[in-house]
Amino acid sequence: MVELKTQYLGLELKNPLVASASPLSKKLDGIRRLEDAGVSAVVMYSLFEEQIVHESLALDHYLTRGSDSFAEALTYFPDLGRYNVGPEGYLELIRKAKESVSIPIVGSLNGVSSGGWIEYARLIQEAGADALELNLYYLPTDPALTAEELEANYVALVADIRKQIRIPLAVKLSPFFTALPNFAHKLAQAGANGLVLFNRFYQPDFDIETLEVVPSLVLSTSDELRLPLRWIAILYGRVAVDMALSSGVHTGQDVIKALMAGAKVAMTTSALLKHGVKRASEILQEMQEWMETFEYQSVQQMIGSMSQQAVAEPAAFERANYMKALLTYDNRMIY
Repeated sequence: MVELKTQYLGLELKNPLVASASPLSKKLDGIRRLEDAGVSAVVMYSLFEEQIVHESLALDHYLTRGSDSFAEALTYFPDLGRYNVGPEGYLELIRKAKESVSIPIVGSLNGVSSGGWIEYARLIQEAGADALELNLYYLPTDPALTAEELEANYVALVADIRKQIRIPLAVKLSPFFTALPNFAHKLAQAGANGLVLFNRFYQPDFDIETLEVVPSLVLSTSDELRLPLRWIAILYGRVAVDMALSSGVHTGQDVIKALMAGAKVAMTTSALLKHGVKRASEILQEMQEWMETFEYQSVQQMIGSMSQQAVAEPAAFERANYMKALLTYDNRMIY
């Protein structure tokens, strides 16, 4: 039998397949089914900065609205039992999940600015989360905002959250940074223990008959694996963090590629949403069969074996290979 164990963010995992943030982790039953299907850890669905700020403002409104009224006017206070269904419900779900499953639970915060909301990082830790993932899902649209300012804000945010918690901290990034290796290094210096590459930004579509901008969610395919694969292979050994590959993990071979690039784990969502949570056990079976066929004894043998540092032609990951790729395709064309 091959050894599938790996370490990610200092956590001992039974295999490298992790369920990333999705609707599957919004209910306790979903988390249990993910564990039963074989995933080694679950990243909770994201709690958004906007949700926390909205709740704080709404609570302040209700508590101060009747401040000049008679003390007997108790109806000015909100029904907190019904009110705290957002952030408080999130914390309670983490508590229940830790009581119900044996695999690590990773909390997820989605935010982009420093502020009072980051106290929830500490509350997520106190609820029992084994680690925290900070999801930097933000699309800058202000022409006056420079890349340097944006990155400095992100680094400050990571440092602020690091001060709040003792548990491991991973940062989930988009691929849209001018100098990704430098930015990754700054995040590590600020206290990030891991990087998750990459976030998929959902692009809106146009309804040209109603002239409306409509939301559009398209599940990933294995073809999308190539972008995070390339960058993890470049960053491996250069930035002192654990890396997780996210986007395009649908098969056992996808997981193997992620590990060979240098990732400690591969995260999947679309495959589970499309085929059901049972797909996780199938992916692990495919992975194990491949390792047995090619005589790999453990996951550790594979990690980083196809990174830029390990391959014979490291330029394949860089611009130097761009012309070669075009020329190869051009030679196959029939005019």
